[in-house]
Amino acid sequence: MTDPAAALREILGPKGWLSGDDAQPFQRDWLNRYGVRPLGVARPANTAEVAAVVKACRQAGLAVVPQGGNTGLCGGAVADQTNVVIVSLSRMTAIGEPDPESGSIAVEAGVVLASLHEALEPHGLMFPMHLGAEGSARIGGLIGTNAGGSHAFRFGMMQDLVLGLEVVMPDGTVWDGLRAVQKDNAGYQLRKLFCGSEGTLGIVTRAVLRLCPMHRQQTSALLVMSDFAAAVSFGAFLRGEAGEFLTGLEFFSDVGLTLALKHLPDLAYQLETRGDVYLLVEMASGSTRVPLDDILASALEWGMEQGVVVDGALANSGAQRAQFWRLREEQPEGQRLEGEQLKHDISVPPGAIARFIEAGAKTCHDILPGTRSNPFGHLGDGNIPLQSVAARRPRRFRRQGRSVRRGAGRFSHRDGRQLRGRAWPGPRQDRHGRPESRHCRARAHGAVEGRVRSAGHDEPQCFGANQGALRFRSGRVENGGFREPERSVLKVREHWKRRKPAFAGRPCLNIDTPCTVKKNFRMHRIS
Repeated sequence: MTDPAAALREILGPKGWLSGDDAQPFQRDWLNRYGVRPLGVARPANTAEVAAVVKACRQAGLAVVPQGGNTGLCGGAVADQTNVVIVSLSRMTAIGEPDPESGSIAVEAGVVLASLHEALEPHGLMFPMHLGAEGSARIGGLIGTNAGGSHAFRFGMMQDLVLGLEVVMPDGTVWDGLRAVQKDNAGYQLRKLFCGSEGTLGIVTRAVLRLCPMHRQQTSALLVMSDFAAAVSFGAFLRGEAGEFLTGLEFFSDVGLTLALKHLPDLAYQLETRGDVYLLVEMASGSTRVPLDDILASALEWGMEQGVVVDGALANSGAQRAQFWRLREEQPEGQRLEGEQLKHDISVPPGAIARFIEAGAKTCHDILPGTRSNPFGHLGDGNIPLQSVAARRPRRFRRQGRSVRRGAGRFSHRDGRQLRGRAWPGPRQDRHGRPESRHCRARAHGAVEGRVRSAGHDEPQCFGANQGALRFRSGRVENGGFREPERSVLKVREHWKRRKPAFAGRPCLNIDTPCTVKKNFRMHRIS
């Protein structure tokens, strides 16, 4: 068989194929926790080259890991084995001409989010997606993870901002779904299947995105709240008082603020009062006639009268507004520089935020006494990156991290909430080889999602999203995150005695009743 590296180098040329030390920048994740040296890094320049790479990897039986800006914290965009090809879309950075009448623009998947914002500014348009990593996050990765950001409660998540996609499928064919139609009820919304699929269904190469008119005025305030319950109550009041103008509603704790100020000397806190909880409020409008300052000042006055707002300040300049936002956005960096940490990305109903944070902190402290919980996130949509920092004994902290993740997952699932698909940090398994997020996904949801992933392949199977990998062997897509079986990820075998449910890849196929393939048969991992 032809050397796969030589074949890929021939397809991509010297600029498009990196190996050895040249692949080092693509090898590790942002936290420098995960990633081994891959076979190489493919850097295609267009969709045709992506398709050629996928076909070559399928023929050679190699795993493919799509990589955008590599800003994730789960190790999902780096290799976990040496026989893996990372497909970086960093060379596919073309930005089309915006269509102001239709409110759309076509871009390639390697476009950096901040670059898109800069390109749209002269046209008076904006793409309403903002997050701390926008200086390095790429459009393809945002689509693959169905990113939300700080404006999700107002403008929706990435799937709500995508009008059309072009995707290279696992067999190397190209699905052309590049449509700019905003009201599309012509059958299944196939583009939404790829939003959040984390590279397991195909590699997004181009997208048509929804645009909005640029805001002509903004006003921001940083508030000290009495507690998390007060922040939730005040957030509900703001949504009722100024819902159509509210664009940002972020919270963070004093633990995170202390860490950020400690490790980032250029960061400044401009209020006189410190508290346990802080709320960042932003309002914006496309019209200069809307009295945003008066609306926000009136809301703050009400909050102080009710005793939920302890102190606050309105931003009187763009520089001060940027400083307010940095206090929120530098929370992950401050914690990273502090040392050992555990990360969870959890979504709950906004009204349950205070109860969840209290119970989550207690769970972490019961398992690891002395642990500092650092919750922060989006008050408007209930997304909480619940993070824990080791106070002492980091080795024990690492060992007990699995129990903390399980506890958070059980609490979230027990209360009918959603622990999002990844169990942070990283693609890890328990002693039974099951994904650690298994407590966190409803059984019906996991089973349906697994069948969607296996549709179109010649065996019933599921391939893992924890590595975002497409693994090709004998014409089948196999598990990219767990140990590679000899034939396929799942097999159907007779099962009479063991009543333990089966798990295979993420999402968890937690099947308590027999499959419909044959009576009294169930799907199991090959051991």
